Amino acid sequence: MESVRTLAGMIDHSLLHPTLTDEQLEAGCALAKRYATASVCIKPYAVPRAAEWLEGSVVRVGTVIGFPHGNASLDIKVNETERACRDGAVEVDMVVNIGRVLGEDWAYADREIRAVLAACRDRRAVLKVIFENDYLKEDRFKIRLCEICREAGADYVKTSTGYAFVKDTDGRWVSRGAADGDLKLMLRHAGPAMKVKAAGGIRTLDDLLRVRALGVSRVGASATESILKEARERFGTDPP
Repeated sequence: MESVRTLAGMIDHSLLHPTLTDEQLEAGCALAKRYATASVCIKPYAVPRAAEWLEGSVVRVGTVIGFPHGNASLDIKVNETERACRDGAVEVDMVVNIGRVLGEDWAYADREIRAVLAACRDRRAVLKVIFENDYLKEDRFKIRLCEICREAGADYVKTSTGYAFVKDTDGRWVSRGAADGDLKLMLRHAGPAMKVKAAGGIRTLDDLLRVRALGVSRVGASATESILKEARERFGTDPP
């Protein structure tokens, strides 16, 4: 029998959309608290308030660095990380410099990841490194990033921000997000100590169950309530 609480404990409840108001952010934290999700991943300016709203709960405060395009300079990413941790974040999702990755400047990618990781370690925060796989068409980029993250000691590698769109063959702009092929590749190259987070397109209970079956440890989702309501209806266990 599936446990709703176990499934909730896989979810980083995403509160990152630019249109979300402070009232909606507070409501999102209350929802995460009610369901006991793993964390909230909230807009950086709201981290101090999230720490207040979630005080006394099991829900961890997370935020994003260099989001969503990864273009900030290395020192800015480190400063963002330090500030977020001072404000109460204990989980950090950082976007790599995608252009540098595509240019195969692996020394820079390594230096950036290690610098942000060091800032996290100084404050006992978890680091999740976001690849933005929609932009990395060739598997070799994802494999090399997994190797760099594994060697540096990052806690998680993560597929996507959920905010990347690429032009499809029919001219439409689409976002694949957490594609199964990418997840299998990342799981294969993550090694035994590093975990994988799926983000982008996790909207239903079946999406969550599918990526969990692959071996994913965390998911980023904004559809948390509907996913967990569906889980309660299907499994009838662990009501919040």
